[in-house]
Amino acid sequence: MKTLFLYFCLKLKIIYLNFDMDTLKVGSQAPNFKGVDQDGKEISLSDFKEKKLVLYFYPKASTPRCTAESCDFRDNYQSLIGKGFSIVGVSADSIKRQNNFAEKNALPFPLIADEKLEIIKEYGCWGSKKLYGREYEGIFRKTFLINENGIIEIIIEKVKTKAATQQLLAALESKK
Repeated sequence: MKTLFLYFCLKLKIIYLNFDMDTLKVGSQAPNFKGVDQDGKEISLSDFKEKKLVLYFYPKASTPRCTAESCDFRDNYQSLIGKGFSIVGVSADSIKRQNNFAEKNALPFPLIADEKLEIIKEYGCWGSKKLYGREYEGIFRKTFLINENGIIEIIIEKVKTKAATQQLLAALESKK
């Protein structure tokens, strides 16, 4: 049935966005990832076994909202570490741009440069967006909390950039 639907979409030149069962959900196993951070160091999900990982995706380094979100995690970094969390940011920026962003804002956690969009797509953070009536492909701002066993505990899809940490902790508290 799905094949027939896709065939008609192609014939009618309709864009079909596949929001299938592959979409990550709370309770899903987090996809393993490997990437390179702003210092050229390889980072993977397996590096965070035995820890809770805050994995956040942002559209572009050094833009106002991405800076606000990253600085909010920076400002609450010691508190989050004290609660057993590690933090990793991901965007499609180059290693150099990530490095400049991290240095300029004194970010104490890794920022993965996912220029090939592999991690971004695997976590469902890439797709069609609209801005001022213009449609384009881009990165969705999302935050994932992955537990010590690699299971997704929380997904925040509408991130409050200036209060990302409080939003995450409130979501965690509401789960109790």
